[in-house]
Amino acid sequence: MIEGLAALIVIDIQASTFIDDSAVRSIDNMAGYKDRMLKARSAIDAARVADIPVVFIREAHHFSLVDFGRELGGDEDIHYPEDNPKTAIAVEEIEFLPNDCLIRKRRYSAFFSTNFKILVKGLGVNTLIIVGGLTDVCVHYTFVDGHQSDYCCWVIDGCVGGSSLAAHDVSLAAMEYLQTSAIRILDEVLLAMAKA
Repeated sequence: MIEGLAALIVIDIQASTFIDDSAVRSIDNMAGYKDRMLKARSAIDAARVADIPVVFIREAHHFSLVDFGRELGGDEDIHYPEDNPKTAIAVEEIEFLPNDCLIRKRRYSAFFSTNFKILVKGLGVNTLIIVGGLTDVCVHYTFVDGHQSDYCCWVIDGCVGGSSLAAHDVSLAAMEYLQTSAIRILDEVLLAMAKA
């Protein structure tokens, strides 16, 4: 089922998801968001068992705010300052191992102005399996850039979460429009990883 070699791409599952219970957050999260991020751990563990590379993507911004650009022109407030512990990968919840890869980004797509494209090319992968957040922002933009770079892209529905349920659903539909069978359920992906 997986085209060629795969890599699991873990987008922005950062500490703030689990330690910030504020009613008003700098970025809205749909109901059940935290549980969806925790569910991604099953995919991470399965990828490691199958020797599928795990690539963590972490959004982090300079404390001076000089690298936000137009990102603050919408609904999002200042988020993920690089010097804040909430910006770190959520290592206790999802585990980050020494042989995992880490890419820092300052924009929505993992491909934009990062070393991500060089990394996945070096890994020799053809399929990007995506988990994390937000479905309607960073997951969507990374998916689109992956698709346009001729990667087969899968998104594990139960392991991504959006800013709202409506935005989440619309983004999943948009990604499915670009690539038929792009949206997968966790059990299906776990089975494919075991056979990879």
